[in-house]
Formats: sequence, C-alpha cells, structure tokens
Amino acid sequence: MQRLTVLYDAQCPLCVHLRHWLLRQRQLVPLDLVPAASAEARRRFPDLDHGSTLREITVIGDRGQVYRSAAAWIVCLWALAEHRPRAHWLSTPAGQPFARVAVLAAAKYREFTAAPCEGRCEVPAPPG
Repeated sequence: MQRLTVLYDAQCPLCVHLRHWLLRQRQLVPLDLVPAASAEARRRFPDLDHGSTLREITVIGDRGQVYRSAAAWIVCLWALAEHRPRAHWLSTPAGQPFARVAVLAAAKYREFTAAPCEGRCEVPAPPG
C-alpha cells in the first residue's frame, strides 16, 4: 500500500481534531485527508456511498480497498510510524474488542458534542 485517503466529517469537531492529530504524526504510508461527501471526495471516488462516509470514518487504499469503522481506525494507525505495532495488536482477536469499544466511544462522544445536522449532513446531489 502506497497511500491512503481518509474521509472525515469536516463539520465534526472530534473528526477535525483527529485529522490534525493524524497530520502531526510521522507517516509510513502517506495519508490524504479529504472532507467526506465533498466535491473532491466525489471526484476521487464516484462509486462510493458518500452518505455513509458522513456517518462513519472511511479510509480508501490506493488499490480501491475500503475500510470502515474500527478497520478504518486500525489502518490509520498502521500508517503511522509510532502506532503501527498497536495497529497490529488491534487487528488480532485479542485487540479487536478494544478497537470496537474505542470506535463506539468516539461515536458516542461525537453524538453528544457535534451540532445537530439539521439537514446539512445530508449528501448534496452531484452537480450536473
């Protein structure tokens, strides 16, 4: 794998914070961080369900692999020099429950801290 694209919710304070954190880490595999459901995301991945990318973190590999939820977080950690060993452990049967709990905790935190969507979280229709 040569590159990963991380689709994140640019309207979510937690997602934006994690985006900045990822950018500060030493990357073994370059990460492109692109707002979910943006024009750029649509251009890069026209066949992707962009509505789902606003609901959960989605990471796309350079060969079209799609990772969601806990698998997306694990692959992000795997791309980082200091966190690759942790990613390997989280992908084992012993570590997978911890990865799931972390994703559920982040989702709950996001639910309580993010502003209500009020229609703005809906994916806009593609232009044209």
